[in-house]
Amino acid sequence: MYWLGRHRTLLLTLLLMIGGTVLCAAAAGHYAWRRALATESAQVQRQLELYGQGLQQRIDRFGTLPQVLALDPDLRRALLQVPDAAARQRLNLKLQRANQVTRASTLTLVGHDGVAVAASNWDQPSSNVGEDYSYRPYYRQALATGRGRFYGIGMTTGVPGYFLSQAIEEDGRRMGVVVIKIELSALEQEWLSSPDVVLASDEHDVVFLANRDAWRYRLLRPLGPGERREMLEARQYADRSLQPLRVRTEDVLENGGRMVRLLDPLLAGPMLWQSLALPEEHWNLHLLHDAGAATSAGRSAAIGGGAAWLALGFLVLFVQQRRRLDAHRQRSRRELESVLAQHAEELRTAQDGVLQAAQQADSGLSRSLAHLPQGVVVIDNTQKLVAWNARYLELFKFPPGLIREGRPIEEIFRYNARRGLLGPGPIDEAIERRLNHLRSGRPHMRESEKDDGTVLEIRGNPLPDGGFVTSYADITAYKNTARELRSLADALEHRVAERTRDLDEARREAERANRYKSRFVASAVHDLLQPLNAARMFVSVLRGKLAGDARALSEHVDAALAAQDAILTSLLDISRLESGALQTQVQAFALSPLLETLAREFGIAADSRGLQLRWVDTRAVVVSDEALLRRILQNFLSNALRYTPRGRVLLGCRRVGDQLRIEVHDQGPGIPESLQGEIFEEFRRLDDGVEQERGAGLGLAIVERIGRLLGHGIHLHSTLGRGSVFAVSVPLGDAAAIPAPTPVPAVAADAGDDSPLRHCRVWSIDDDPRVCAATRALLERWGCAVELADGPQAALEIASALNVPQLLLLDVRMGQWHGPDLYDHLCDLWQARPPVILVTAERDDALKAQAAENGWGFLSKPVRPPALRALMTQLLVRHRA
Repeated sequence: MYWLGRHRTLLLTLLLMIGGTVLCAAAAGHYAWRRALATESAQVQRQLELYGQGLQQRIDRFGTLPQVLALDPDLRRALLQVPDAAARQRLNLKLQRANQVTRASTLTLVGHDGVAVAASNWDQPSSNVGEDYSYRPYYRQALATGRGRFYGIGMTTGVPGYFLSQAIEEDGRRMGVVVIKIELSALEQEWLSSPDVVLASDEHDVVFLANRDAWRYRLLRPLGPGERREMLEARQYADRSLQPLRVRTEDVLENGGRMVRLLDPLLAGPMLWQSLALPEEHWNLHLLHDAGAATSAGRSAAIGGGAAWLALGFLVLFVQQRRRLDAHRQRSRRELESVLAQHAEELRTAQDGVLQAAQQADSGLSRSLAHLPQGVVVIDNTQKLVAWNARYLELFKFPPGLIREGRPIEEIFRYNARRGLLGPGPIDEAIERRLNHLRSGRPHMRESEKDDGTVLEIRGNPLPDGGFVTSYADITAYKNTARELRSLADALEHRVAERTRDLDEARREAERANRYKSRFVASAVHDLLQPLNAARMFVSVLRGKLAGDARALSEHVDAALAAQDAILTSLLDISRLESGALQTQVQAFALSPLLETLAREFGIAADSRGLQLRWVDTRAVVVSDEALLRRILQNFLSNALRYTPRGRVLLGCRRVGDQLRIEVHDQGPGIPESLQGEIFEEFRRLDDGVEQERGAGLGLAIVERIGRLLGHGIHLHSTLGRGSVFAVSVPLGDAAAIPAPTPVPAVAADAGDDSPLRHCRVWSIDDDPRVCAATRALLERWGCAVELADGPQAALEIASALNVPQLLLLDVRMGQWHGPDLYDHLCDLWQARPPVILVTAERDDALKAQAAENGWGFLSKPVRPPALRALMTQLLVRHRA
């Protein structure tokens, strides 16, 4: 037997070790796999949001164009009366020119009967003119609600695209529809760089965009008869065959992602599937990501978990063996006998005490039980009443004479059963069940509710001689209180959940509105900078050819354009600050040169207004982004000069602990306390400034956001009638941490015929014809030989080793071409790398860093001609050296 017991213990130990190893490995592997999967899922979701923003921006760019065209008087006249051939041709040319400017796919004017009156592709074999589009949903939606949206394959051109339509109205009557078609195939080309599968599906869950051909025109779910009939009538996907996408879902993640197996099209291994809704278009974006990395992480964790369990098991066995040996050495036979004898004596003493208590118990209505708050009844080993108390009689309201010593408990049970106190079911079975429980001698505890709502807690315990004692405690008040507390807790929890949902929805709505506003401002400002850039170049050329009053008038135009440039730049800065796209370069620098420069620049403006600008020098070193801190102080000084009609403005600083507080004091009218929080909002300004110098109300909004970005405190103290103090708190730094200055190459002054620009061969590449024309005029005025001022396709067609320019002006975002990529293609054709200046409306710090790394010039649109000329001269001098 000892041998069997020992081997049984060994077998159980082995099973525990092996089973624990397997369980630990499985648990660790599963936890690591889920954690890695959650991390990858979050990254995939962020990538999907970027794709969604790109798609939405492409659509938003054209969103207002149909509404603008619907206001065109020529289009209205063409719908009021049938145009003749000449008028139709003028309409075609007008739509064609508008299409060239907007770079959409097609623009079409459709009459009330659904027939296309004019189109931008009138001269193409696949012209829309004369085609009937009355069956298309975008046409029906526009006539019904004023506007429409629809993605489908063009029946005339055979090219898929997204159609945006707007009804043209006259006196409340919808006469026709103007339609713009946006091709999204370029978006699929951008998605090709992703190793993942990127899809876009419509409201019917049909995949219409994909970065892999095998996934396009796949069904994510079966279509209903109504959906098939609707798509067939609209000819949405023409003759394309819609094949089902066969997928098996294996797991669903907490953030809505899914682990799937792709069966058709076939993909090896499990894939992580994330989706993003585009509610404005009723589309969904999907991204399928290979989850192999998460599986590898889970496998490694499983190995580690199993090894850890084995190590722990061996350690426990070692410790247990040592303790067992110690116990054997300390134990002896005499000690064991002593312990056994002591326990036997204790058991005999306890038994004697129980017997003595039973012998001393009285019978009948017991006086010794009268003080107890519970009802108590005692029966002997023959199941007959021995003792009880008054509380027991009170709880059950027994009639006189029923409860007496020696009465069988079965009769009491039967009496209570007739009153319905033993619950539903056969009476005999209920009585027999209770009697058997008393005979078994097992303690018990339960609750029972009477018809009048009284709840009793019943506890039973056996006596040493075979009898049984039962107590009945009234716990009705406790139960009612607990029930009320549970109801109150449920109500509070429900209210908290409702408030939480309302707050979450409000927060999400605010975030969506803020993202849309930032995206709209950035896109609108970018598109507005293009014509503004051309306008400023044309004005610069015009100023050189005028004199007298005409030249003064051109200078006023240039000043107005400069003010518009400042507003647009401020809007774009706010958008970049809110989206987190603005990069900072925080480092230690001496503050004195910055204050001196600002005092010199704004001192001239102060003198012209009859004001005094004083500044206090300092030897302090601060830690900040010098360019952004300069922007804050420029806005402080600009506001101080604008709102100070007479007196002086003071620029200085003071030390506050480990911070330096840079302050600008003015003697203006002061700011009411009720408005001091509002002036940091966009487009909020006071009415006490000089009228001709009133700003757009964006300066302090930019100050507040820059301060938040850098972690600098922005302070305002103002007294009505005495002036205001604007301040920014900046951390103090160490002079030893100031980086060494970068030497600036000397640039030769350009004067007359000695200018490096004279006879310099220059190419200008931009996809906006107006910018090309303005740039050519400006460069020729400076004496440059402009060999090309055109778009990227024209440059690629003529570039060769025989016509390498001395300098290249290059836009960045030109349709499908990216400026630096186009430069590499041209350099291959030229077999040389001429100096290049990136002239772009993009405010991208990464692009600016790339230009600096490659030694390229970089200018932001709209370009100031003096800055362009200085940079061109500097690059030419450096390249010749």
